[in-house]
Amino acid sequence: MSWFGYPPWAEMWGIAATIFLLCKLATLSGAQGSWWSKFWYVVAWPGMHAEAFCGETKIATPTFGELCFAILKATFGLVLLFLMVPWIGSPLLRGWTGMVGVIFTLHFGLFHGLSWFWRKIGYNARPLMDWPILATSIADFWGRRWNTAFRDLTHRFLFRPLAVRMGARLALAVGFLISGLVHEVVISIPAGGGFGLPTAYFVLQGAGLLLERSIPVLKSRWFTILVLLLPAYGLFHPPFVLNVIIPFLNWLHALTLTIGTW
Repeated sequence: MSWFGYPPWAEMWGIAATIFLLCKLATLSGAQGSWWSKFWYVVAWPGMHAEAFCGETKIATPTFGELCFAILKATFGLVLLFLMVPWIGSPLLRGWTGMVGVIFTLHFGLFHGLSWFWRKIGYNARPLMDWPILATSIADFWGRRWNTAFRDLTHRFLFRPLAVRMGARLALAVGFLISGLVHEVVISIPAGGGFGLPTAYFVLQGAGLLLERSIPVLKSRWFTILVLLLPAYGLFHPPFVLNVIIPFLNWLHALTLTIGTW
């Protein structure tokens, strides 16, 4: 199903890019620094902490080994995308492998490389991923290790304002609910199905986080894995995988073949 007359995968990327740009512009409010630094922040850095990037805070110079690690992660993602995906028969498994490939190529590879570059020339652009596999709790995963750009954005525009009005616990729950609704727009609308599943996933994350705070024994790696990974099938539901990801992978491979013939 196409809502805007474009392939569902193009609609997904278009919606995501529009939301991303609007959020980037919103984070510029109150940020200090030159117009030049703000321009690069918007067009060439995926983070959402304008004050840090555009400010004058000194940051340690990254090592060459860190750049090599970023390149290695991007290479692994490309291997999944272009060498493994074509050989996988199951559409769902092929789609999931492709999604992992995209995440490693972009979030773990390219974005880490951009972080290295900007820090190398003096900008405060810390990596957005901080070894999420080492998360010891749900709070640790969402608050410090996974895509800190989204965390910075929601903390500033959702959690802090809501916490003043309704308290921290309720603000946290509402924040996860809104995160789910945003993912519905990016995932379920282009897919034309699976409505409610991304929202349910993020509601579960909020509930799990509150539970581990109320029951300390639950604060463990096993509970974190249980809450984060097992329900992920609902976040990236079959309609999304089959209607959006698979056509996108097919287009990507066709584009690669076309470029290869030039």
